[in-house]
Amino acid sequence: QDPFVAFHLDKALVSKYMSPLLIGELAPDEPSFEPSKNKRLVEDFRELRAAVEKMGLLNPNQMFFMLYLCHILLLDVAAWLNIWYFGSSTVPFLFSAMLLGIVQAQAGWLQHDFGHLSVFSSSRWNHWVHKFVIGHLKGAPASWWNHLHFQHHAKPNCFRKDPDVNMHPLFFALGKTLAVELGVKKKKFMPYNHQHKYFFIIGPPALLPLYFQWYIFYFVVQRKQWADLAWMLTFYIRFFLTYSPLLGVKGILGLFLLVRFIESNWFVWVTQMNHIPMNIDYDKNVDWFSTQLQATCNVHHSLFNDWFSGHLNFQIEHHLFPTMPRHNFWKVAPLVKSLCAKHGIEYQCKPLLTAFADIVHSLKDSGELWLDAYLHK
Repeated sequence: QDPFVAFHLDKALVSKYMSPLLIGELAPDEPSFEPSKNKRLVEDFRELRAAVEKMGLLNPNQMFFMLYLCHILLLDVAAWLNIWYFGSSTVPFLFSAMLLGIVQAQAGWLQHDFGHLSVFSSSRWNHWVHKFVIGHLKGAPASWWNHLHFQHHAKPNCFRKDPDVNMHPLFFALGKTLAVELGVKKKKFMPYNHQHKYFFIIGPPALLPLYFQWYIFYFVVQRKQWADLAWMLTFYIRFFLTYSPLLGVKGILGLFLLVRFIESNWFVWVTQMNHIPMNIDYDKNVDWFSTQLQATCNVHHSLFNDWFSGHLNFQIEHHLFPTMPRHNFWKVAPLVKSLCAKHGIEYQCKPLLTAFADIVHSLKDSGELWLDAYLHK
């Protein structure tokens, strides 16, 4: 029930689509609550959810998102004007690459808002604008994002259910339990005891330019998502037509790769700081609140941190209320903290640089656990 309520705006409409999935009902004398879940915590969270709805914290301020979109579009235009006016020498070239890197990162956070249906009260409007932001402004398919991201939210850090931890075990040994399991089975796809070092090579710099960039085209063609492909092509056509007269083909390719490199570093550090240092394991089928809290942590609230991370520094609140507009996260955070304190659940919140460092520390720790198990168990 809690994931269903968390993900959908029009619950009556979605319920109609779910009716064919009904396979039966429990008899009155059958237990209706799984023993692996904390019943009192579930009830308290549902009370919190009701309070959040009553307080209007799920209602978006659309002006916030329109101004956010405007600041992205202005930076995009400024990047082109900079090269047009100052030329394509090294300094203006790098400055425009930096501006476009900001555009891509911030458009990434904005498409995330539309993808989570947190900007408009209508799902249809959210989906339409989502296609524009992720497709035309970023050159990526909305269907690909939806396919992966909602699996992540349903079961964060659950191996084989969260696609965000699929880099285990091919590239990294993630989480204490999974790392030891690999070592005991004598599996060594990579020298995991050095993963905290090679993360800086195959992680932040490489994810977008070397993997996502080609995989998104494979995804849309394989699944015949032709509308998404059309939106994506408008991004590449616009980029080529606007910059080719200024830079030529080699210059455009260099600018594009540099922008993706900047975006990739930004994206990986911000998205992994909330999850990689947390518990990563097989699904234990615990309640919704506990599932999210054991897999997510926060980063301190500040004007810069909010902007830099697209408010994903409030990852706990975002995971508990995925359709909540991000400008309200700071309002619900004290209520979530109180519920955590009541049930003895740790609510982690840390400085930005500490959160970055914890990614590396956690990779080092799980790598050492793998090596010990590999050599001695």
